[in-house]
Amino acid sequence: MVEHIFNRLYVDYHQSLYQFLIYMLRDRDTAEELVQDVYIKVMHSYDKFKGDSSEKTWLFSIARNVAIDHIRKSKRQSKTFFGVFNIDDRKDQLVHPDRLPDEIIEQNESVKQLYTALEQCKTEHRELILLRYIHGFSIRESASIMGWTEGKVKTVQHRTLKTLKGILDDSKKEEELSNGTI
Repeated sequence: MVEHIFNRLYVDYHQSLYQFLIYMLRDRDTAEELVQDVYIKVMHSYDKFKGDSSEKTWLFSIARNVAIDHIRKSKRQSKTFFGVFNIDDRKDQLVHPDRLPDEIIEQNESVKQLYTALEQCKTEHRELILLRYIHGFSIRESASIMGWTEGKVKTVQHRTLKTLKGILDDSKKEEELSNGTI
């Protein structure tokens, strides 16, 4: 029975967890190792899963904690979470199950600017944007994964989006100044 559940969870969520960890850590090998750690934790604790959230939310919570533990252990800087990825601006390209983030080809300069702007935000704020807009988690699911209240998710999301807009507007003005279009 446990083996059947484990296999189902692995088939259903392995690629999404792997992509999530790659986005967080920017290292394929480490992400691969950590996905295995996530599933080891799942095997040892599935009997404690209460069903208060979806299995997917529960798995991403575990993955987030495993990644945070890894970052703390390796004493990496907060910028290791999110870098400029070469990505297409279509969401289906971002979360396509057969493609990894570093395999996706850049086709839109504005997406690159967005990821550059995200680098200037706090790690938790970038993580929230990733969960909400890349992986499509609801406010409730994001709150559960982050260990926050729904109110905090809404507030941080609003502030982060406002900050990103300001950063992008400033970047656009700088570009126009350097190009002599202002």
